[in-house]
Amino acid sequence: MDNIVFDRIRSEINANDVVLFMKGTAVFPQCGFSAAAAQILTQLNIAFKDINVLEDSGIRQGIKDFAQWPTIPQLYVKGEFIGGCDIIREMFASGELQDLLRDKGVAFAA
Repeated sequence: MDNIVFDRIRSEINANDVVLFMKGTAVFPQCGFSAAAAQILTQLNIAFKDINVLEDSGIRQGIKDFAQWPTIPQLYVKGEFIGGCDIIREMFASGELQDLLRDKGVAFAA
């Protein structure tokens, strides 16, 4: 895969504590899974960077190759790949996501 794309992805992940690669934006999600992931982060009142993969086909494929994860959305916290929609939902429901955020020093509303 193109190193330029990986460098752009790495740069976004390193520059922002919480990054959600998604279809659409947090304000206007363009798929149900992306909407659900963004809604959880919004519900926790987390400041996060949303990156619309539909605007850039290089990023859309590149993020899948970068994480070796086949689906969008993808959540990164403090540089660490967390997972996709189902994982985010399960972690949120169990409190594991909140624990992870707390452990990594990311501010959120309980």
